[in-house]
Amino acid sequence: MKKVLKIVVSFVFALTLLGTGGYAWAKGKSAAILGRTIDSHTADFPVPFPLDSAEIAAQALTPEAASELAWARAVERGRHLVESRYSCTDCHGQGFGGGTMVDDVMLGRLLGPNITAGRGGKTAQYTAADWDRIVRHGIKPDGKPAAMPSTDFQAMSDQELSDIVVYIRSRPTVDAIVPPVSLGPVGTVLVATGKIPLSADLIGDHARDHAVLPPPEEATVEFGRHLAAVCAGCHGPGLVGGKVSGGDPSWPAASNLTPAPEGLGAWTYEHFVGAMRGSRRPDGTALQAPMDAVVGYTREMTDTEMEALWMYLRSLPPTAVGG
Repeated sequence: MKKVLKIVVSFVFALTLLGTGGYAWAKGKSAAILGRTIDSHTADFPVPFPLDSAEIAAQALTPEAASELAWARAVERGRHLVESRYSCTDCHGQGFGGGTMVDDVMLGRLLGPNITAGRGGKTAQYTAADWDRIVRHGIKPDGKPAAMPSTDFQAMSDQELSDIVVYIRSRPTVDAIVPPVSLGPVGTVLVATGKIPLSADLIGDHARDHAVLPPPEEATVEFGRHLAAVCAGCHGPGLVGGKVSGGDPSWPAASNLTPAPEGLGAWTYEHFVGAMRGSRRPDGTALQAPMDAVVGYTREMTDTEMEALWMYLRSLPPTAVGG
């Protein structure tokens, strides 16, 4: 009996020692991943985008009036982008003063920072290049990788990013100091082993320029392709669905959005609108997480945006999951 107990104790001790050594490696590896610097291009764009010179001349606007009108239009465009397409408030809160992305003792605490110009805000001194790096590349101004889901924003044009910046700056400032990222034991291991990849690594190419303007807002496949870029984060680059990479383990597999039989093949446009604005499938069942929350944004899309997105999805080749 004593011999058996000795063997068991020795085995447990060996496992503990191995686990401790493995966790120490994971802590060092994750710290190195989060602490490295990544080079990227230096983008530049006006904030806000100015009015067209022909319009200024036609309306005989003074420079001050032209600037005020350009700001007002950018605020309105930015408001629509934030409320219908880009889920900034999910991470940064309704007032952009900070929000909760993940708060789990094992995974870690990941809070969306305060992005207002108030006390504790991160963006008061941001240039256009800084906004580009953090939003479209997942890289902080100091060159270190961020937790920003930038893969969803790769197709965002300069004007759209400029409009969002103007909208955020038009809102009341918030005084809030948000704690930095802190990884729990599971989160540390997942980052170290690449199971939670960072957007900066997934994007890879940080020298590529972005479109200056978005496609014309018309019911076209081109505009629909632009809108669908934010869907790829969950539904995959081909929108064929499957397990959501880096998502909550409790989430079901993302749906296939191609016209395949197991996708949207049997759906009508009315079915699509019912899901995007009413959070209901054609059979009347409710959409599941995280799509049920996404509908809070998609229901604010204009009819033109909805039609364009549908046209693009119908243009995709019918593809089975894994095909």
